Amino acid sequence: MGLFALSAVLCRPWVSDMVDRIGRKRSYTVGCLIMSLLPVTYLLFRGDLSRFYFPLIFIRFVHGVGLAICFTSAFTYIADIVPEDRLNEGIGMFGVTGLTGLAIGPIIAEIVIRSFGFSVFFFTSAAMATLGLLLHLPLPESYVPVSHESSQSFFSVLVKRNVFAVALVAMLFGFGLAASGSFVSPFAKEHHLPFISLYYISYSSSAVTARLLGGRLADRIGEDQIIPYAMVLTGTGLLILIFMGGSTILVLSGFLSGCGHGFLFPCLNSLIIRNQPINIRGKITGIFTGGIDAGAFVGSIILGYIGEWAGFRALFFAAGIVLLAGLGIYKRSLPSVGMTS
Repeated sequence: MGLFALSAVLCRPWVSDMVDRIGRKRSYTVGCLIMSLLPVTYLLFRGDLSRFYFPLIFIRFVHGVGLAICFTSAFTYIADIVPEDRLNEGIGMFGVTGLTGLAIGPIIAEIVIRSFGFSVFFFTSAAMATLGLLLHLPLPESYVPVSHESSQSFFSVLVKRNVFAVALVAMLFGFGLAASGSFVSPFAKEHHLPFISLYYISYSSSAVTARLLGGRLADRIGEDQIIPYAMVLTGTGLLILIFMGGSTILVLSGFLSGCGHGFLFPCLNSLIIRNQPINIRGKITGIFTGGIDAGAFVGSIILGYIGEWAGFRALFFAAGIVLLAGLGIYKRSLPSVGMTS
């Protein structure tokens, strides 16, 4: 999984440029083709891992590139077609589909693997990606590049003050996601809690509710007013895990972190892309999503070491503090919010 995430981060500059250069729909087609074909190639690897270690690394790397293309092009497409005054609502509603897939996917995968084995599982994964490819074909392109438009590089966009500030906050958000996504389950198992899924049910439910009901609020009062509270909610949800002794804390933590996530992702996305020229929105989206992926990748490594050295409580304390530190960074960058440079 680490290599998968790393490849998604490293390819972001190229992917973002492609989304702006050839359009959102064509880019998504390329990404879906990769996501449709790559799962089947895993069936070629059988026997001792040492015999195919490097080919497998290459396949995992390319698979991560496909995911990065799909993610960047899809969110850029949504930003193109959603009215400016409903940007938070539109991005939030679209993001619910991803949260739903992340919730249902593992359940389907487990059923398929237990009933039919890994071969059918990989074919099922390929079939779902192919379905996504077919469903998007009737959609019109949201942006057609114009040859005379001045182009900006990925890194020239990244160094813009407000873009860099939001990307940094997104990276810290991703750091927190690494804690909730990778370490809650083993921590709960250490406490012999019987229903670990309560955390993820609580997390997903509050995240979806916040996105569906909170989008209009953010559009009405401004995402810059919502983000500080969302960061506090997310950070607090991680911090209270240091007091975990039963299922009550587990559910409360999931509710707070999920609610913060539900507000934070669309608000940060709207903040970084609002008022930006359409011909660099692919790069903007790539910077934002790449920041989250980078934070999740780095966070999983750093928090893993912290957990090994000092235990799970120190791990969640560190993750919560990082989120609250992001609040300080956001406050300092507040004067540049909403500006295009």
